[in-house]
Amino acid sequence: MGRRLVPLTLDNLPDLPKRCRACVFWELDPVSGEAAVKAGRPELEKEAWISAVLLEWGSCGRVVYVDDVPVGFVLYAPPAYVPRSTAFPTSPVSPDAVQLMTAWIMPGYQGQGLGRVIVQTVAKDLLRRGFKAIEAFGNAKWTEPACLLPADHLLAVGFKTVRPHHAYPRLRLELRSTLSWKEDVELALDRLLGAVQKEPALRPL
Repeated sequence: MGRRLVPLTLDNLPDLPKRCRACVFWELDPVSGEAAVKAGRPELEKEAWISAVLLEWGSCGRVVYVDDVPVGFVLYAPPAYVPRSTAFPTSPVSPDAVQLMTAWIMPGYQGQGLGRVIVQTVAKDLLRRGFKAIEAFGNAKWTEPACLLPADHLLAVGFKTVRPHHAYPRLRLELRSTLSWKEDVELALDRLLGAVQKEPALRPL
């Protein structure tokens, strides 16, 4: 099974589920979001948001492919780019953190470790860019896929609660705690590449 996590761009935006392409829950404040939906242009607003973040900050998501089939995605950005984050009772996101906005994996591909792979990939990207942590608003009463991630799932992949709440706790993952993942992944890659690309031994004449 070939897994790839590819940076989100305007080119592969159509690989997100249709309902997610038309969702601007995080990207706009509540009033602007409602206006965009009423005007029938949430897809355009989503595209404009991704374009602006890519230009000003850089990569803000990943699309997950298994055997070239898009099966999931993740979105993340500094809180300054996420207007809805200020509407939560456990806000604000810490200034040294990037907000994990949302993520989704196709039902047939859940339970295969892709959620952990997504978090590790985001962590590696943000470590490289000098950030200390990822934070997210969890849904403690999650019952079905929605814009907020289930708090239990975030705890399962290494997040810790930093601001408790009966419905919307804020959780945090210290990126330095993922260094061992990073080293494990790189060590495995080195071994794999070493096995494939060994220099031919020189034979004495």
